[in-house]
Amino acid sequence: MKVVILAGGLGTRLGEYTHSIPKPMVKIGKFPIIVHIMGHYLKYGFNDFILATGYKNFIFKKYFTNFKKFGKPFKTKIFKKKCFITIANTGLKTFTGGRLKRVKNLITDNNFMFTYGDGVSDVNLKKLLTFHEKNKKLITITAVRPPARFGEIIIKKEKVKSFIEKPQVTNGWINGGFFVANKNFFKMIRNDAEILEKRPLELACKKKELVAFRHNGFWKCMDVKRDRDELEKILKKSKWQTF
Repeated sequence: MKVVILAGGLGTRLGEYTHSIPKPMVKIGKFPIIVHIMGHYLKYGFNDFILATGYKNFIFKKYFTNFKKFGKPFKTKIFKKKCFITIANTGLKTFTGGRLKRVKNLITDNNFMFTYGDGVSDVNLKKLLTFHEKNKKLITITAVRPPARFGEIIIKKEKVKSFIEKPQVTNGWINGGFFVANKNFFKMIRNDAEILEKRPLELACKKKELVAFRHNGFWKCMDVKRDRDELEKILKKSKWQTF
């Protein structure tokens, strides 16, 4: 099964690092955060990655030395585990929804996974996939409970009743990324200017095609330097490890 990692944004709120490298390439410990994310998927046996890049995509080419051509898969190892990586140039100014749709032709199965290139978690990806297959909806979102500065999703009997990006959180569950989707979800994304967290997910919710997998464990995204520093401390204390 393909795993798409959205890794093309400008990462302006982490400007201390992103003036020279893409946000997913900022290191936590010895490795870029995107490698930690890939390591987590590899832990559960998912080893076929598509990196949807944009901003400074040549940095990915430089890091993954087996890279030969954009859009073509290559074989490598991450944390001693074999995997396939396709680096797809999805445009500099493309938004999250459009970036996802740009890799549509690289998806070969009915279902695929995708996530952001700046968030880590200990979510059980096998259980997430089983949940998605059981509910038979277009898209499954992982719901987490961090601080209230992100978008809120309201859940009733596993079905998402409301999806609102960045309101005042009242219910406590927010979008944690780590999605599973049917490829028919691409029909809800119109073009490069589509923000995934706006119309596509709101439309899926309206059509009752969006369900939520509740995750009460570890989750953290790297939005600003403070987040990176906290992740560094967590990793050093061995309270979080993806491999």
